[in-house]
Amino acid sequence: MYYAGLEKVGIPKRDVLSRRVEGAQQAQEEVKEQFSSALDQFRATVHVQGGEIEQRYDALRAELSESEQRSEKLEDKIDSVESVAEALFDEWEDELDQYKRPELRAASARRLSETKRSYEPMIKAMRRAHRKVEPVLDAFRDVVLALKHQLNARAVASIQGELADVEREVDALVKQMNESIREASKFLGTLAEAPDG
Repeated sequence: MYYAGLEKVGIPKRDVLSRRVEGAQQAQEEVKEQFSSALDQFRATVHVQGGEIEQRYDALRAELSESEQRSEKLEDKIDSVESVAEALFDEWEDELDQYKRPELRAASARRLSETKRSYEPMIKAMRRAHRKVEPVLDAFRDVVLALKHQLNARAVASIQGELADVEREVDALVKQMNESIREASKFLGTLAEAPDG
């Protein structure tokens, strides 16, 4: 119903899908930046001097909150990509039966198949990248909780050992996001060649 309304005002599903994929790419860039910022704050926290512990805790807690919000936004963007893609592919499939000329139907069916083949790795890459977010969030949550319970040098010392693990997880997250962004760019190129739907 929503997509039909957009089409009545001249906005085809393909354009909606394209915009949503671009929005998901932007959200992935924001997640990368946010988690890098949170990691920087974590590094600063484990190298804190004396009375700065509470300030560093507050800053790290704020970074965690922002990271959680960015993760939720990204998940919503990925869900919206899936929603419009399913609607586009379903409609395209249904419209194949409307063709009277077999050669035109076959050409459209090939384009549909190519577009789906391009879509699948992109959406899988987006989901795979987003799955990398939660372990990093868990690590940050644990660190923030440990600091909350004892804002002292001993608490900072107890989380220093976590830094290397968190750095590896953030690096893996960034790598996965970059792969997903590349897949989205490839899909957008394929989608630009597809007929209106």
